[in-house]
Amino acid sequence: MTEQDLPHIGFVGLGNMGGPMARRLCGAGFPVTCFDLNPAAVEETTAVGAVAAGSASDCAAVADLFLTSLPRPDHVEAVMDGPQGALAALRSGSVWVDLTTNRKELIEAYADQAPAGVSVVDSPVTGAVDGARNGKLTLFVGGEPATVERVTPILDHLGLVIACGPLGTGNVVKLVTNQLWFVAAAAIGEGFATGTANGVDLDTLWYAIKESVGDSFVARHDAPSIFAGHYDPSFSLDLCLKDLGLLAGLNESVETDLPMTEAAHATFQRAADRYGTDVGELHVAKRIEDDASLSFRVDGDWTPPWEK
Repeated sequence: MTEQDLPHIGFVGLGNMGGPMARRLCGAGFPVTCFDLNPAAVEETTAVGAVAAGSASDCAAVADLFLTSLPRPDHVEAVMDGPQGALAALRSGSVWVDLTTNRKELIEAYADQAPAGVSVVDSPVTGAVDGARNGKLTLFVGGEPATVERVTPILDHLGLVIACGPLGTGNVVKLVTNQLWFVAAAAIGEGFATGTANGVDLDTLWYAIKESVGDSFVARHDAPSIFAGHYDPSFSLDLCLKDLGLLAGLNESVETDLPMTEAAHATFQRAADRYGTDVGELHVAKRIEDDASLSFRVDGDWTPPWEK
């Protein structure tokens, strides 16, 4: 693909995840037009070659491939809705890829409302801020096969692309992976508490967990944020509860109870009630630490994930 053939990318949402993704696409040589309500985020992205748009709609109007990376479904609605919204501004032949962890039904509704000739793909991502910075995300893509094939070479610059099926299935797969993550994150503080309260050095316990059936992404990636005492503020309890709420909607299709997921939801809500919703996700472990009068601090050079 020559430089002249590269699609023009519009990117709305330059936060903790979207900003690094947009800047990676700039670094890969794509022409990028960007927009965010935060001027500092726009400035950081234009500094590496992007062009600032005056609005989300202006960004959509020039895009061959329009990407949105926003915290919540209502933020997507604020960007896309109405006659002056970004959806109406998209040109025939363009593709909108929503990177937001979103409601399946909302994406399907927007696909029905899209202007003629506009295709829609859902592609929520996982892999945290360091994955976004380093192109090591996993992207769960749902959409028509031809459209998924069209966008995959661009999304490949952000990480591993997994085609999940029809439109909306990307969000289903992403939420299932979060479902399992939330259960593990809710539980790891309990394991740390049980081990340390019974005389095991936490560093030794952590090593044993990683080298055993107790291993997980939470143990390897998230535990250092507990040891450092910042509990990873790059992903808030508010966002955890948002995703757990989306999961609750999906779980209505399952004709039985899901006690592990329900317990995880209650555990995250309990932490939010204690510490507020703006604090880091791993306050689910801090709540156990505080109530048990234990310390989960471990000496070490724990580089925050968003700096890796």
